[in-house]
Amino acid sequence: MKCAGIIAKHTDPRAGKIVNDLVDWLTERGRRSVLDRETATAAGRTDGIVRAKLPAECDFLIVIGGDGTLLSAARVVGMTGKPILGVNLGSLGFMTAITIEELYPVLERIFNYDIEYDERMMLVAHVHRLGERVANYTVLNDVVINKGALAKIIEIETTLGDTYLTTYRADGLIISTPTGSTGYSLAAQGPIVYPTLRTIILTPICPHMLTNRPLVVPEDMVVRAELKAKETDVCLTIDGQVGFGLREGDIIEVKKAELPLRFIRSPFKDYFAVLRTKLKWGER
Repeated sequence: MKCAGIIAKHTDPRAGKIVNDLVDWLTERGRRSVLDRETATAAGRTDGIVRAKLPAECDFLIVIGGDGTLLSAARVVGMTGKPILGVNLGSLGFMTAITIEELYPVLERIFNYDIEYDERMMLVAHVHRLGERVANYTVLNDVVINKGALAKIIEIETTLGDTYLTTYRADGLIISTPTGSTGYSLAAQGPIVYPTLRTIILTPICPHMLTNRPLVVPEDMVVRAELKAKETDVCLTIDGQVGFGLREGDIIEVKKAELPLRFIRSPFKDYFAVLRTKLKWGER
């Protein structure tokens, strides 16, 4: 671990100082660092590179911000195998579970090879239109088909592999990883799934039939969802950050990515401690 890539939430006023202090700390210990352009600018530096090139230039990534910052970084890392250390600038995150105060002790452990990793399943999503692939995404949290505010209920014909499942009549459909089970899927009454399990979760959004419940299927199943509605105000959303307009007849194909994303595990708290804190379990 000789070089750390650094991505920070550049809109946070604290990011500049934190990044500069981190770069100095790494340099003092004979380690290199490389920053994406937005992070470098926030730190008053001019040595940033295009974010997409960051994984090729470093051994691991330090992502400083919140879960949203980490999600955008995860799409850059993709299936390169480079591990991510998620550091939270504010309140505890599901994925950015390490605090600023814990950052340097964790880095010392990393450089002493005294660290463990979690492997998180990712998804790949393709959009097919008139027989051609028109969009391709790598996903850490979820793929969401949802209607606009004024659109009617949409119909989504869904198959698992070659087997017909059902035609959802709903406001939309969430196709989630276990990591994403505590995101939009949870808000739509989906289950909490331990993040290192290998499953795919289907959660309808406000289904017209109350018997349409969330469903957990094996990792090797390919989910195909065809938009049957004639509504034009329907969108595909990737990790809540990237949008793609859908048309009637579009087929969204979602399957497990070939390689998982590797998270550097916090040595100070486990996943259930994060759940208790974030979801306020046990409080009255």
